[in-house]
Amino acid sequence: MQAQAQISGQIISRDFEDGADVKKGDVLFRIDPRPFEAALASAQADAVLAHATFQRQTELRTKAVVASQDYDVARANAMKADAAVTVAQVNLDYCTIRSPIDGRTSIRNVDVGNLVGPNSPPLVTVQRLDPIYTDFTVAEPDIPLVRQHLNGAPLQVLTEAENDKLQPRVGELTFIDNAVQPGAGTVRARATTENHDRALWAAQFVHVRLILETLKNAMLVPSSAVQIGQNGPYVFVVKSDSTLDLRQVKPGQKQEGDATVITQGVKPGETVVTRGQLQLAPGMKVAAQEDKTSSVGGARDAATVQ
Repeated sequence: MQAQAQISGQIISRDFEDGADVKKGDVLFRIDPRPFEAALASAQADAVLAHATFQRQTELRTKAVVASQDYDVARANAMKADAAVTVAQVNLDYCTIRSPIDGRTSIRNVDVGNLVGPNSPPLVTVQRLDPIYTDFTVAEPDIPLVRQHLNGAPLQVLTEAENDKLQPRVGELTFIDNAVQPGAGTVRARATTENHDRALWAAQFVHVRLILETLKNAMLVPSSAVQIGQNGPYVFVVKSDSTLDLRQVKPGQKQEGDATVITQGVKPGETVVTRGQLQLAPGMKVAAQEDKTSSVGGARDAATVQ
């Protein structure tokens, strides 16, 4: 968020360092308050006089010796004087520019001695880093599927920075827009993610996965094991006698770490071929090697992602 001057005046102090972490309400800049202190004192004096006049008019009214119009004018003047005091106090408060949120400051755009005002550029930008917002889009055809899962527990969003060796950060979907973006065919969405170590940065490019549901004890195989043939997806299974069996399978979504959910066609513990399938045929005898085969897993949870 941008810290903006609301009044015109001269900067007399800067109370932060560029790139420093600040809390909401911390003082960032101070504008010379003397003209505004004088304006407040003048408004308060006018208010005292207006209320004294109104008090006299009130006493005369009880004696029926004052016109109603004079009484109404005195009351209105007292109210206007109170409003002027409020405005003067607000302007004086604006002399102290505070951080609007918890976050980290950018490089300042002004320094002590500069004249600033409401039309000046932002004095400094404070960026919230913890929690951090992740903005992404959902394709229009996928919106019905996402909506099916919005009424339950908050949906998880995995955020992973480019070339980041850390585990993806788990956040929650906190916003989905109410309209499709014209020409783009997408809907804007936002996730809120904890970022205590400040590993994620504002405006950083990240990979995002929206988790719609978790499949318990899903059966997984390496994605490279699944091939497409004339009859649909298949895998080669190495049987106990080291011969190959071609199995038609029903794959689900791909998962993190080059794994694919298999909902039908293989059993936990079976060995599947992951490379060289084009040179193989059913019934062929093979010598299984660890780097070319993989066991089917059945004890992992898998996520339906968007």
